Amino acid sequence: MNEWHNYGSRAELDGALAEHIAQRLREDINSRGSASLAVSGGNTPKNMFGLLSRCELDWSRVWLTLVDERWVPPADQDSNERLVRENLLQQAASRAHFVSLKSEHDNATQGLAEVTARLADLPLPFSAVILGMGGDGHTASWFPLATNLAQLLDRDNPDLLGASDPVTAPHQRITLTLAAVLQSRDIAIHITGEDKRTVLEQAGDRDYPIAAILQQQHIPATIWWAP
Repeated sequence: MNEWHNYGSRAELDGALAEHIAQRLREDINSRGSASLAVSGGNTPKNMFGLLSRCELDWSRVWLTLVDERWVPPADQDSNERLVRENLLQQAASRAHFVSLKSEHDNATQGLAEVTARLADLPLPFSAVILGMGGDGHTASWFPLATNLAQLLDRDNPDLLGASDPVTAPHQRITLTLAAVLQSRDIAIHITGEDKRTVLEQAGDRDYPIAAILQQQHIPATIWWAP
């Protein structure tokens, strides 16, 4: 059974989750000398990123990357990297080491080797991974109609990254695999609104991709929600 953290407002949720993640980073800095964090894009985490960026910790010892990225230039409005640079890599957090998931290759498949090599810089396991969720039950870029969904969700997959064609959404993607996400000390699912709560509660019955996180017992996920 996954633990829910319910809040009365998004502001309360953002503040609580930011402090939770900051504490996870502090713990790993103290025990391992470094920490790592993988975050998701979209509108939901934007305000939380701003709060997290101001948290007191030694950001120079933090490595930060994305859970997934659209295969667009980093300056593009749809780029998750742009979102992170504008909202999280600010204030105290500007000292963090950011590992981009985008290369100059024409497509994500061609860029996999180069981007995977960059991830060697990350201290694993992740201190924390923050996941979002779409109304279709996807998380990361594990979309229900992606032709390689089974490979992305294979817990024995040795690859940290995979390419994904979402079919139902724009842009090809590059994404952490389930096996990579499970190399974490903490998994937080960050959602808002009654509709997404309903989707998450029905995920197992409808075989949504997010169920791969909810149903595994390796790293139990906590759910952070507000209306």
